[in-house]
Amino acid sequence: MEALLLSRIQFGFVISFHVLFPAFTIGTASWLAFVEWRWLRTRNTGWRDLYFFWQKIFAVSFGMGVVTGIVMAFQFGTNWPRLSEVAGSVIGPLLTYEVLTAFFLEASFLGVMLFGWGRVSPRLHFLSTCMVALGTLFSTFWILSSNSWLHTPAGYALVDGIVQPQDWWQVVFNPSFPYRLAHMTLAAFITTCFVIGGVGAWYLRQGRHVEAGRRMLMAAVGFAALTVPLQVLVGDQHGLNTLEHQPMKIAAVEAHWHDTEPGKGVPLVVFAVPNEQAERNDLEIAIPKLGSLILTHSLDGSFPPLTSVPASERPPVVPVFYAFRVMVGLGTLMLLLAWLSALQWWRGRLLQSQWLLRGWTWMLPSGFVALVAGWFVTEMGRQPWVVHGVLRTADAVGPQSAWMTALSLAIYVVSYMFVFGWGVWYLVKILRSGPAVHAPPPYEDGLHTPARPLSVADEPLEGH
Repeated sequence: MEALLLSRIQFGFVISFHVLFPAFTIGTASWLAFVEWRWLRTRNTGWRDLYFFWQKIFAVSFGMGVVTGIVMAFQFGTNWPRLSEVAGSVIGPLLTYEVLTAFFLEASFLGVMLFGWGRVSPRLHFLSTCMVALGTLFSTFWILSSNSWLHTPAGYALVDGIVQPQDWWQVVFNPSFPYRLAHMTLAAFITTCFVIGGVGAWYLRQGRHVEAGRRMLMAAVGFAALTVPLQVLVGDQHGLNTLEHQPMKIAAVEAHWHDTEPGKGVPLVVFAVPNEQAERNDLEIAIPKLGSLILTHSLDGSFPPLTSVPASERPPVVPVFYAFRVMVGLGTLMLLLAWLSALQWWRGRLLQSQWLLRGWTWMLPSGFVALVAGWFVTEMGRQPWVVHGVLRTADAVGPQSAWMTALSLAIYVVSYMFVFGWGVWYLVKILRSGPAVHAPPPYEDGLHTPARPLSVADEPLEGH
């Protein structure tokens, strides 16, 4: 295995772990803002206890997201120096804008949010929670702008092989950015939504923390019933945009190898075993014309097949093809579960439906799996380009040797097993403990003991 492939595996490994926690904290921060708003409106202690519970989960997830983000950033200089040299004039400023907006905003208010309960007024604390949530969205904006520019570069000129920004408005709002920003933000919210709903359903099935579980499940059902179909519409528009700017990615997603006869349309391949050597699909199950209808909104529409370009210009078909179907399959299950749950809620039978509660519990990790699958489609589908049409991945890798890359990859794997193993264990411990009953805040009883955001319940877990 050469350094190029090992570097790609290493980057894929690191970003697959990293994307989970920022996406989760984006949704969790907004969820905390909603919960604290409900507490301020109702003064119901159940919302306050729920806030402290999810605050612990947010703090741990936020910390792991920061750690993995730093590691990922280092790789631009160590493994992909040519990318930094060619496109650093665009990537660098966009990431700097993230620091100046998102990180500064979060750093200014995160401490107040985590440790200020009872030390500042309720409104100031709520403002701090909202500012942290806004900071996560600013971070999403700049990261997606930078990443989208790699897919659809705009507003630049090449001078001696180096990218020179010409129009920052076109750079930031490049052709794929609005679609990818909406798609990723909704994905982050939906991922968090199914975690919240899954945890609430699990408590209800266990007969513990029933009121907290009811609040979480009801909020998750209502949110998912509205946002999952919206995500389907956004995904459709994102797909049309991708077809316009990266047709080979769509061809790989559909395993569309050859042109079809005029008027016959392109079928939708439900399942197949793509054979890249023979340039065909084995064991194919397809629905005639449906691919054309979805991707061109016409029954006899067509789009470029994989064989319209040389093999060296195609993305890897097998992982892109299967990852897309994992993402869409999970999205379909999410939609069915959300709408069936909303129907039973309307009938007043949701909390008594054991099979729906079990479904929410099983679907708790579904957002994370769909999120990683979507990133596989996006990033692998961009190959063989690291900056589409400008810089090939093979030309962006550094001079590091294969054994050095393999050694660093092994260190990453071992380190992440420890960090993520501890982090996930601690998050599970918090979830198993459940929301604890907290003392009234000091502005109600005159005490001055701040909450401990990283502490779990004091009760032993063995009895649960």
